Amino acid sequence: MAYTVKRPRLTLAEKLYLPSIIAGLAITLRHIVRVVSGQTKVTMQYPEQKWDAQMPAWYRGAPTLVSDEHGRDRCVACQLCEFICPPRAITIHPEEIPAADKWGKVEKQPKSFDIDMIRCIYCGLCEEVCPEQAIYLRKDYSITGLSREEMVHDINKLRELGGEMTGLVNKWNEKK
Repeated sequence: MAYTVKRPRLTLAEKLYLPSIIAGLAITLRHIVRVVSGQTKVTMQYPEQKWDAQMPAWYRGAPTLVSDEHGRDRCVACQLCEFICPPRAITIHPEEIPAADKWGKVEKQPKSFDIDMIRCIYCGLCEEVCPEQAIYLRKDYSITGLSREEMVHDINKLRELGGEMTGLVNKWNEKK
């Protein structure tokens, strides 16, 4: 069954969009008065001023790899971050840890770990899915490079940017 919707009849001013135009101009004039009187700032002088102090706690920046307090990699090369990455920005090539090594029970470690920062959409899924908390999103919004190759962060660059994170790492847990 069809319903008929009664539309209100518009006045001449409404047909000419005058109330809407006047309302828009009033908003613009209020903004101009606030800026001229110094109540609000419009621009930030970027290289000299940065958002670092006002960065919200929920901000998701660039992903990096972290190591534990002993300098060992937290990553077990499980490749979950690679599989869940929507733009396929993460590439991991795992290798086995020799059985004679003290940590041979871990099975794998990353041979290479690359994140293409041009493709990365900073969604944070890699951080959420990591079972060892090896990937963290740092509070960095200014990622630059002169070429595409510079924007692909390899494992050494990711370790350098990530730094060290303390806490229990399941990979190095003696009881496992």
